[in-house]
Amino acid sequence: MKTRPGLFTLLAAVASLAPRKLWLGGAALAALTVLMGMALLGLSGWFITATALAGLLPATALMFDVFMPSAGIRLLAVGRTGARYAERLVTHDATLAVLAAVREKLFRHWSRPYAARQLLQRPARLLQRLTADVDALDSVYLRLLVPALSALAAAFFIAIAYGVMRWWLGLLVFAWLLLAGWGVALWLGLASRKAAVRRAMALEGLRSQTVDLVAGQTDLLMAGQLPQQAAAVLRSDARGAQADAQLYHTEARATQAYGAVSAITLSASVLLMGALVQGRYIGAAVAALGILLALSAMEPFAALRRGATEAGRSWLALRRLGPALAQPEVQAEPVLSLPESAWAVQLQEVVVGSLGPVDLQIAQGERVAVIGSSGAGKSTLLLALAGEWQIASGHLAAQRCSWMTQRTELFQDSLRDNLRLARPDASDAELWQALETAGLAADIKALPQGLNSLLGEGGLGFSGGQARRLALARLLLSSASCWLLDEATEGLDAATARDVLQRLSGAAQGRTLIFATHWQREVELADRVIWLQSGRIAGQALRGSREFSQALSRLRPDGLVPRSNVHTAAQPTDFSPVL
Repeated sequence: MKTRPGLFTLLAAVASLAPRKLWLGGAALAALTVLMGMALLGLSGWFITATALAGLLPATALMFDVFMPSAGIRLLAVGRTGARYAERLVTHDATLAVLAAVREKLFRHWSRPYAARQLLQRPARLLQRLTADVDALDSVYLRLLVPALSALAAAFFIAIAYGVMRWWLGLLVFAWLLLAGWGVALWLGLASRKAAVRRAMALEGLRSQTVDLVAGQTDLLMAGQLPQQAAAVLRSDARGAQADAQLYHTEARATQAYGAVSAITLSASVLLMGALVQGRYIGAAVAALGILLALSAMEPFAALRRGATEAGRSWLALRRLGPALAQPEVQAEPVLSLPESAWAVQLQEVVVGSLGPVDLQIAQGERVAVIGSSGAGKSTLLLALAGEWQIASGHLAAQRCSWMTQRTELFQDSLRDNLRLARPDASDAELWQALETAGLAADIKALPQGLNSLLGEGGLGFSGGQARRLALARLLLSSASCWLLDEATEGLDAATARDVLQRLSGAAQGRTLIFATHWQREVELADRVIWLQSGRIAGQALRGSREFSQALSRLRPDGLVPRSNVHTAAQPTDFSPVL
């Protein structure tokens, strides 16, 4: 049973992604800025009051040193400005460095074997992790850790100043500021946590539903679901607005609480300073300094307000990203072990997903078609051979495979870069050769920019047949000795499909081909056919045998819809029809 990393473990994992000097330097500069601001206000108050009192008597006025305090005020003013600039520079540098490192680690985590299937299943969720969730982590340092340390430094500074007057007064002020200042921030974080999480979930749903509404507008309209999808977007927006209203209301109450605490602190300071002056423990100028320090005491604590409001969102982001961030970096190892020299694939009692146990051996250079009804386990088998689905038990060994999936994955980039996904070092001559073999070279040469032509998102601008041929050209560039093809000609017209298959067969000489298919035209290329039923191998047949012909006759011919047959247990080749 896997355990979720704790909060401090996650925070330590995030902090380790940036140099420690940036973290500590930023917090130290923030505390220095706050202290200089408080000292500037207190010293200015003391100087004005002391100057006024000294002016009452000519002898005192002549003895009063105005140069040292004024020089100190100028030094604090300039130093505060410089410290503020340096603090913003260092803290933002640290934050941006951490966010960049987090994204890199997430990319590495999701580029591991078995991750592609999850990416295809939930692309919107993973996009949310890389954008909104990562951005939410900046509040942990910039709006929680740095202000909290600055507030602690401010409370300690005031405690020392008051402690010089009376020791018990310093302890009392220190305890009051921490209890009241951090207490309000803690209450705000707890009170706004649920609303912050609801707002994050609503925004995630709103983004995903809006993308589906825009990208799938035609499909939704044809299915009669366009009004329902629009209504779902409006409901998510309403939930987000309601959560926003709750957050604003809670934050407003926290602002009022900080105002009340500040007023109480200032009023108590005036009374205490008056009592100390009356008892001749301090002078009027020192009392002014104490009052002005109390006036600025709550400002660093009030800076926690925004971070506390977003703490729920940051906590959710940490929980979501935690498993990837807390996982140590490991040296990449081959996903699958290599089979014995005569074989391309070896499976022994393999169980993966709903498939298995399966025993199967495929020789090098053999062409095998895997057939069966939808859900029988064909795609699962190819996923396991490609190393994209971890087996639950058994032993699986396979040569390095290139996988041509049911979907043609093309990107908004140039044709050259789309092809070089298979082999980044491929020359233009090799690219043109692959396009020629795939039957697409003439179409590309007709484009004004040739290989530099830009594709739209998802291959927009290409027909289905052209996109499939481009995927085939990319497969041809692969140096893998085993090619996996999952419904390689699905969605193509009969003439285009047969041309693609003919070119594929010619280019795959000496390579192992494994098809997962519903079509007769693809099985006709195979040396052996294997049919699956309910995750098990129901039978096998070699080309030329009666069972091979029976299996072929039950598949989908070009341009025809398969007839409904019922599986008969007594005849292994009479498998359920492929739909």
